[in-house]
Amino acid sequence: MSSITESVDVKVNVSIAYNQWTQFESFPRFMDGVDEIRQIDDTHTHWTMSVAGVTREFDATITEQNPDERVAWKSDSGPNHAGVITFHYIDADTTRVTAQMDIDPEGFAENVADKLGILDRKVKGDMERFKTFIEDRHGQETGAWRGDVDHPGQH
Repeated sequence: MSSITESVDVKVNVSIAYNQWTQFESFPRFMDGVDEIRQIDDTHTHWTMSVAGVTREFDATITEQNPDERVAWKSDSGPNHAGVITFHYIDADTTRVTAQMDIDPEGFAENVADKLGILDRKVKGDMERFKTFIEDRHGQETGAWRGDVDHPGQH
């Protein structure tokens, strides 16, 4: 299992950064290797990815979501992974977006990519592309979902 942490400061306020991140179907526009994400319902997504020449499909569950603070998920099928994206107020027009992920590479290609540091660089690139994507939109997110998903065990 590999742990990856990457942060990027984006020149938009916390709500805009968070709102854009809740638009999972827009991820292929800034995430390398993500071909499609379908939002099944408020807490379930289906992903199609191409990594190292291998296409993978998997389902993921949003395990926690708190507006302007965090979005956490875990995979239900396919490569075992989980993570959280957090949103930190820097000032009125700047937000630090931090991705923390635990990934258990599946298959030879993914294990080689992990050992060579390719997965770390991919996440760093995805975060940089998110920064460009949201900043180039001049503060206009593509949509928003402001609902709460409580972490299991919380009431």
